[in-house]
Amino acid sequence: MGSDSDKQSPQKGRPRGKPFQKGGSPGPGRIAGTPNKVTREFRETVRQLLDDNRANVGRWLTLVAEGDGTDRGRPDPGKALDLMAKLAEFAAPKLGRVEHVGEGGGPVRFTIDSKDAAA
Repeated sequence: MGSDSDKQSPQKGRPRGKPFQKGGSPGPGRIAGTPNKVTREFRETVRQLLDDNRANVGRWLTLVAEGDGTDRGRPDPGKALDLMAKLAEFAAPKLGRVEHVGEGGGPVRFTIDSKDAAA
């Protein structure tokens, strides 16, 4: 009942249980900041959708900004700008903020040589 053969996986006779020994590492893994496959594929799909509808997206944003001539489709340029900013995030990722500091956390100091200033 408790034999080793009972612990064998039905697939290819591999033993069940933890695939790695305690303290071991399965591998290097994904590099930090690299999007996973699903995220990468989703972004590519959105980029392709925007590319395929380039002319339509511009027309749709114009309709939102200028209105469509009906009472429900009132002009809303702020909303059009917001939509365009949201779409832009898929084409170009947001940049993180970077703070530049000088020595010891103080201000950054620049030295300009007069030879460089004349050039």
